[in-house]
Amino acid sequence: MRINDAFSRPTTGVPGRYITLLDRVSDDHNLTFKFTGTHTETLNLSSYNYLGFAQSEGPCADAVEDATRKYGLTSSGHRIEVGSLELHNEVEDLVAKFVGKEASMVFSMGYGTNGTAFPALVGKGCLVISDELNHASIRFGARLSGAVITMFKHNDMRDLERVLRETISQGQPRTHRPWRKILVVVEGLYSMEGTMCNLPAIIELKRKYKFYIFIDEAHSIGALGPRGRGVCDYFNVDPKEIDILMGTLTKSFGANGGYIAGDKAIIDKLRITNAGCLYGETPSPPVLAQIASSLRIISGELVPGQGEERLQRLAFNSRYLRLGLKRLGFIVSGHDDSPIIPVMLYNPAKMPAFSHEMLRRKIAVVVVGYPATPLISSRARFCLSAAHTKDDLDRVLTACDEIGDVLQLKFSSGINGGAIPLSPGMTPEEEEQKLKKGEFAIAPPRWPLAEILKRGVADARVPLR
Repeated sequence: MRINDAFSRPTTGVPGRYITLLDRVSDDHNLTFKFTGTHTETLNLSSYNYLGFAQSEGPCADAVEDATRKYGLTSSGHRIEVGSLELHNEVEDLVAKFVGKEASMVFSMGYGTNGTAFPALVGKGCLVISDELNHASIRFGARLSGAVITMFKHNDMRDLERVLRETISQGQPRTHRPWRKILVVVEGLYSMEGTMCNLPAIIELKRKYKFYIFIDEAHSIGALGPRGRGVCDYFNVDPKEIDILMGTLTKSFGANGGYIAGDKAIIDKLRITNAGCLYGETPSPPVLAQIASSLRIISGELVPGQGEERLQRLAFNSRYLRLGLKRLGFIVSGHDDSPIIPVMLYNPAKMPAFSHEMLRRKIAVVVVGYPATPLISSRARFCLSAAHTKDDLDRVLTACDEIGDVLQLKFSSGINGGAIPLSPGMTPEEEEQKLKKGEFAIAPPRWPLAEILKRGVADARVPLR
């Protein structure tokens, strides 16, 4: 209770580059809060606004206004009854084309998309093999399905193969009959870790063991890959290799809801068996207009060049801030190209301290602890956006440099990154051989802030160390 003020802070306005917090105070040790009537504008590193489409002006906002005037605020019905508009069909065609599948269907809630998809895909006699760090919505949907559920260690392909060999050889519990279906479920980009699924290795296992793949691209769609098409685009994998692609429309597209994409036969079956389609409310016309316009901008059909610029800016921001934090001495989790940057705090008591210190410098960040993470794996999570500028990131690095010294957070050994550049003429292979021979050791990175800001732009364009 004493750290409640670091969570669920009320906001107002558009959650874009900046976000406005409503100030509040407590006189009972954060049991209850009172609004002061004032507000604070802060740099926003807490929203999933990856491509900066959370805007109240621009082509997307104009499209939303036009759709509202033409269609109103709701279609007032289920998709299977009278709730389908031409906008729904248009958006589903755009989503399917964008992700490279034959067909898709959209829902009004991302969590509900997973919650209702699994009972329609698998059931009794089926096996769901899930990454241990998959989102709660995946766990919820899998449990509703009635299928047998087992897990494998996060992103550990050896453990996944072990589970596959064991479960295939043993078959169903008690009867040992073959499984009706085996569905391996992973996320494209994990929101608490900043890691990506090892998609090429999973596809190799699929060819060997003949299972189905379900990828939750809630955080990766729009945010990864040279064309923003998610992990398939990032790893240059044909989307046809993936059976089911799921994603949310809340994050990269500035809207809300989710989608399921796959072969036309699969989607046609889901339309008549998925409870979210049969009983759930339909996405509203303004939301659909936001989705359609943002997809067209990313694809280059609308405002040519702007979508590519947003993708490039997000990619640079992700690499620049991650490299800077590593060089300061922080332990940073995740993939180098991930727009989610978790900074490990470990001690739960440092969560509110870090949050308060950042807020004093008018920077809004998310701190995450138990039960979302293990008790001693508390972290701060920076969510980057194409709306951020280099000056914004320099401001964040300056604040982290000061706070890291105060809270004693700079304990990186250098193994996780932040090392000095290689000497001229030395290759990474030669460096690795010298490390094995003990000819030199990796020095813990504690770069001066001025040096980080000076070299960051150039070094972010090459493989990070």
